[in-house]
Amino acid sequence: MDVYGLIGNPVGHSLSPPMHEAGYEALGLDARYVTFEPPADSGAEAIEAAETLGIDGLNVTIPFKQDVLTAVDPAPLAERIGAVNTVDFTGKTPTGYNTDAVGAVRALAHHDVSLSGTAVVVGAGGAGRAVAFGLADEGLSVKIANRTASKADGLAAEVPNASGHGLDSLSGLLADADILVNCTSVGMEEDETPVPADALHGDLAVLDAVYTPIETRLLRDAAAAGATTVDGAWMLLYQGVEAFERWTGEDAPVDRMNSQLREHL
Repeated sequence: MDVYGLIGNPVGHSLSPPMHEAGYEALGLDARYVTFEPPADSGAEAIEAAETLGIDGLNVTIPFKQDVLTAVDPAPLAERIGAVNTVDFTGKTPTGYNTDAVGAVRALAHHDVSLSGTAVVVGAGGAGRAVAFGLADEGLSVKIANRTASKADGLAAEVPNASGHGLDSLSGLLADADILVNCTSVGMEEDETPVPADALHGDLAVLDAVYTPIETRLLRDAAAAGATTVDGAWMLLYQGVEAFERWTGEDAPVDRMNSQLREHL
């Protein structure tokens, strides 16, 4: 039996187990997905322990995405982002990947969004870093807007064809933008949005990385403006799909994994 899993602290809220196990069941794979909750300061040690135990692959979530970099051989994109959320143990040394970037790209592509033109990324934290690199690697011009403009400037200095801005620049940035991605937590705990509703327009595709609630105020405003909307569960799904396919070498049963994920939201 192949064993995959997730390390994080906490992990009790994770939707990854039902999503991945639905995929194994659909393909008839002899595999299980389990969760591990090591102490918050022991990410690297957890990777070493998993390798010793013969774990085949791990997802990595808060607070370990940066800590595990010292215990894996990071793929180039993960190294540039500075965070790992997927580890493959099948090689000579554990290899670390960041599938958040691919998750956003594949979520947009699934909704027939053209990956060209200009993208505005709101937030310069972990998710913002991953999405900014992912979209830039697709050839988009990336405008990063953050509450602290200097942090957006710092990230933009690392990302190809990117620029940093404060949130007060959003209306101007969005006027000619093609894609908007919210990578902040605004809208998760309260019915708020980081983007002025009157800045949204029908030529935009709007992805909100927040997936609880599934329909955020930002997405409601975007739909009212005629924009294409992509909820955060699609990004969550496709980052998991990318990990699934790396580990198993199989095409993931996306529809089955998606239905199981949404059943547990």
